[in-house]
Amino acid sequence: MKKILLAILLIAPMAVMAQGKFAHFNLSEILPNMKEYTAAQAELQNMQKQFEDDLKLIQEELQKMYEDYQKEAPNLLENIRARREQELNDKGQRYQQALQDSQAALQKATQEKMAILNEKIMAVVKKLGEAGGYVYVVDTSIGAISFVNNALSTDITAQIKKELGITIAAPAN
Repeated sequence: MKKILLAILLIAPMAVMAQGKFAHFNLSEILPNMKEYTAAQAELQNMQKQFEDDLKLIQEELQKMYEDYQKEAPNLLENIRARREQELNDKGQRYQQALQDSQAALQKATQEKMAILNEKIMAVVKKLGEAGGYVYVVDTSIGAISFVNNALSTDITAQIKKELGITIAAPAN
């Protein structure tokens, strides 16, 4: 009996200390409403359109070269035909390289812009977490959290929006 009482006395303070304040937020409700996010998306779309336009020009040049080659090939000397085939091959490789380069540049730009936005949001989360005395603040939008007990955890999504200057629209009736 003394062992059970002793165990309870030892475990009880740890259980009290383990209980803390918890908070959560939903990034998917915040990010699309940020002005910076909208601007970043527009910039990335413009970049993608420019890459597509550039690739289309290269593709059109390649198509014209191929059509010209098809018309002239039967009448060309062997060495000239080989040179034209090499030119077509080189142009095709340049197109493939331009495609890969544009995809990599777009991916890098997207990562950089999202990292900046994420840092801004996480700075606010940290500020609110420290100010609120929370032990943990978790993002519920990532899907790794199976359950959040709203009675034991505070939703700070609205506070984050306010700190970021995002206007909170009233629900439509």
